Amino acid sequence: MEHTSHSTGERPFLTVIIPTRNEAERIQPTLKDIHAYLEKQDYTAQVVIIENGSTDNSVEVIQGFQKTMDELVLDSPRPCPGKGCAVKIGMTKYDGEWLLFMDADNATPLREVEKFWAATKEGYEVIIGSRHIKGSSITADQPWYRRLLGRSANLLIQVLLLPGIKDTQAGFKMFSRDAAKKIFPLQSIDRWGFDMEILALAKMFAYKIKEVPIEWHDVGESRLRPVKAAIGTLSELLTIRWRLLNGSYRRAANKQTTASHDA
Repeated sequence: MEHTSHSTGERPFLTVIIPTRNEAERIQPTLKDIHAYLEKQDYTAQVVIIENGSTDNSVEVIQGFQKTMDELVLDSPRPCPGKGCAVKIGMTKYDGEWLLFMDADNATPLREVEKFWAATKEGYEVIIGSRHIKGSSITADQPWYRRLLGRSANLLIQVLLLPGIKDTQAGFKMFSRDAAKKIFPLQSIDRWGFDMEILALAKMFAYKIKEVPIEWHDVGESRLRPVKAAIGTLSELLTIRWRLLNGSYRRAANKQTTASHDA
């Protein structure tokens, strides 16, 4: 099967963005799995690792895979504060008819994207993986306190920002090229709350959001501290709501539109 590499200048059908920091061990099986999956597909693909300031040998590991994965791109921009800004770099800088971001630990394997294609045929341009709707599959479940915090946070997110969306935080989301190029330039949150922000922006732009059940594995060794993350997420949730209410996102979107017309 033919893959589009970053050197051809062609736009791939699917671009996969993977933010990475100190994932030398976990990125290896992830890339093997992705490569094996893409080899069987009949569309062009590009896999972009946004390497965000690793202090282990992640770069060397990824460079090793580039020798056999023509579709693999390694981008090492200046390190930024968190996962959110790494995702933003990938989604704004790279191209594809569809752009998907996923986690380096392969908690949701790339093959789950197959469940998204039906939604694209229905006209959806923002399609997100969900662990909390019928049909999803969770293995190696989290401790009760993490589940409680997660569900409580989601209820608050639904009440204040995104009614009806059961899981805003799963790291497996896909956007059409048009949606990605409108939404991600306006993203301002660098850390864990960025998922809420990009979905709120999608809603502001009147994109319908399709939630699709996915397979999710708790791979352990999470660097997320639940209480600290919950406090930070609440703060970011309130920030997003305020920016929507005071019109700052809309003003930024108008400036973006004006700039693109003047270019």
